[in-house]
Amino acid sequence: MNQKIILASKSPRRQELLKLMDIDFRVVLKEVDESYPDGLSPAEIAVYIASKKAEAFDEEVNDEIVLTADTIVAIDGLILGKPESREHAIEMLQRLSGKVHEVYTGVCLFYKGEYNKFYDRSEVFFRQLTDEEIISYVDEYEPYDKAGSYGIQQRIGLIGIERINGSYTNVVGLPTEKVYQQLKRLVQ
Repeated sequence: MNQKIILASKSPRRQELLKLMDIDFRVVLKEVDESYPDGLSPAEIAVYIASKKAEAFDEEVNDEIVLTADTIVAIDGLILGKPESREHAIEMLQRLSGKVHEVYTGVCLFYKGEYNKFYDRSEVFFRQLTDEEIISYVDEYEPYDKAGSYGIQQRIGLIGIERINGSYTNVVGLPTEKVYQQLKRLVQ
């Protein structure tokens, strides 16, 4: 893919996924308010925030594609974003333990004045985790930059996730197959 791409994300996981896809990009970061209106579904929240991130580039790019994304975790009607503290991270993982939750990643591709918005959804099945496993993970990995307080590619994901329905890379933070197809469509 020869098109210039801006990844508007500091996530090392998203950067690594794009590298693995052999997509050239540069990282440009902007501060964006990630609040959202009440009453949105989890998918709508993820797309709304991803779109806000792309809108921050509205006046600045011409021939580049801006790729933004936002990942959220939802369980029992509750949205789990990034934890605010150690205690909050432990509480989130205890809530996820032994249950099924959903991971939504909203993506926005901004190109030539157009916003191409989409999302992906995956179901994640956690086995029952012990408090010791949860506390050890939070203290060692400090998952404060991760929705739901965990990284699927880290120890808690490796020992705790029984199965996934949907895209693994969506749970990591970027639904690569959908992103690739949409990028191809944009540059044709």
